[in-house]
Amino acid sequence: MNNKIKIIIFIVLLIGIISCIYIFKNKKVEDDSNMEIYFFNAGKADCILVSNNGKYILIDTGEESLSSEIISYFKNHNIAKLNYLIITHFDKDHVGSASKIIDSIQVDNVLQSNYPKDNTQYTKYIKSLTSKNITPQTISGDVSFVVGELNINVNGPTSIYDSNESNNSSLIVSIKYNNTSYLFMGDSQNARIKDYLSTHNDEYDFIKIPYHGNYQKRLEELLDTIKPKYAVITCSTTEPDTSETETLLNKLGIKYYLTKNGSINIESNGEIINIK
Repeated sequence: MNNKIKIIIFIVLLIGIISCIYIFKNKKVEDDSNMEIYFFNAGKADCILVSNNGKYILIDTGEESLSSEIISYFKNHNIAKLNYLIITHFDKDHVGSASKIIDSIQVDNVLQSNYPKDNTQYTKYIKSLTSKNITPQTISGDVSFVVGELNINVNGPTSIYDSNESNNSSLIVSIKYNNTSYLFMGDSQNARIKDYLSTHNDEYDFIKIPYHGNYQKRLEELLDTIKPKYAVITCSTTEPDTSETETLLNKLGIKYYLTKNGSINIESNGEIINIK
């Protein structure tokens, strides 16, 4: 093989390598513009990261023991800022890691429930907000805003309930991305579900089942109204969801995933939803 042929082969290979790099880089940009929802394997606790176009929303923070895993995930994925931190309510399995997250990463906006709770995790959360000069927005009724290409609505109760105050103070978060839609119910119980449905009746492709899959009398009414195709239940092997909830999901033909089996990743281009 003479030198001329060797040079031609080398040039062809070089062009092929450059083309592959170009395609890969452009594919990555395209993927980044999609929506991704990551459910941490947080046990019977909520910690959900939503991303689109390099912008990030964290819904709840799991137990305090999850904080190192969350912060490591941020570092490994080059996440330097949260555009929104949403604390649906102040039980320790939702606000537990909030203080360490606020201490370790820039947080632009904090949305919170209207029912403070006397626990250690809430006290640490307030202390961290103060140290970072962050004023949280307490949500009552509906607040809507846009992050990237995501249209987000956060609904808070307009009153304090006589029972189950903490769970029923849960913020309910809905996200619409092109032709797909997602609903996150926090730990809402029957009274909160009833009130929400009295003013909201949109259909959603996906739902985060309320209260870790503990069966609620109003759950069937909720699912009949929103008609989801997919669901996630945040639970653990030691604190599982109830069999009545899974029976209902099966009856309605809703495909569901459990965080007790591991972390869950949802990706969408606004038309198709992929869950793994």
